[in-house]
Amino acid sequence: MTSTYLVIHMTDSQGTALPESEDRQKLDAWAERGKEAGMLGPGAPVAGPEQAKSVAVRDGALLITDGPFPEFKEWFAGYDLIEADSIDAAAVYMSEHPTAVAGRMYILPVVSLPWEKPEAEGSQT
Repeated sequence: MTSTYLVIHMTDSQGTALPESEDRQKLDAWAERGKEAGMLGPGAPVAGPEQAKSVAVRDGALLITDGPFPEFKEWFAGYDLIEADSIDAAAVYMSEHPTAVAGRMYILPVVSLPWEKPEAEGSQT
């Protein structure tokens, strides 16, 4: 049984920048392998911190702040949703992504909210 994992791509000052041609080659090979294996779901890069906003509500007041956010040492660069048999299998697959060399990735299992009930096996809607 496979599970869904959210992969968050982060910049990392200790990473190694890749030449564009190598980055593209690694990314294309990674994506093709994921498509063939049925592991690769939606994903995309995101804009830089200069286009970001922070949103919070505190004591009933809406607080919207423009980026960049100086407290960030790394920047969230993009995401992928993948399907894998385990988080270890997800990590092995993600090790082939260019971000593994140029940055770092966080892999998080996607879970249900406590009040959501999984559909019973064999039930039909």
